This record gives sequence, structure tokens and C-alpha cells, in this order.
Amino acid sequence: MSYQINKGINRPIEFKGLKAQYIGYLGAGLVGLLLLFAILYLIGLAVYLCILIIAGLGSFLFYKVFGLSHQYGQHGLMKRNARRYLPDYLKFSSRRLFYEKR
Repeated sequence: MSYQINKGINRPIEFKGLKAQYIGYLGAGLVGLLLLFAILYLIGLAVYLCILIIAGLGSFLFYKVFGLSHQYGQHGLMKRNARRYLPDYLKFSSRRLFYEKR
């Protein structure tokens, strides 16, 4: 019997250069564009105008998501967003915390 070896263990998911969570961001953006097209069409905009708007927004979406993926990589965007929750400084009124023995 011959078994195939999976050499992609512990590697991030990648599709056409997009890594990890950016695949989900692109998918969510495309679903949002589909809903926007339906809303614009139901409002009564001309079909060609709807297609033009969605094509422009879709191009911008692809440009931004691929740019973020290449700039920040797999975990970089989450790390950048987590920095806003770090305090600017810590203030202690005494040094007793550092001198206590456990």
C-alpha cells in the first residue's frame, strides 16, 4: 500500500496569494457586493450603472485585501489591531508589588 504524505501540515491556508483570514474578508466583501447589487437593482437603477458601481467597488475590494495580505501577512493585521488595546503607561503608587516574595 502507498500513502500520500501531506507536506502542508501547520501551514496557513493560502489561495491565489491570499493568506489566512484575508480569504474570509474577500468572501464577505463579495457577498456584500452581491447584496448591494440586489439593493441597487431593486431601487430601480439602470443595470449598466449597477454593474459599473459594483465593478469599481469590487476592484477596490480586491486591491485592498490583496494589499493587506501582502503588507501584514498571516497574523500582522490582528497584531496591529491589538496594539490599540495596550495601555500607554502603567502607574504604580508603591514598589511593594515588586519586592514581595512568593
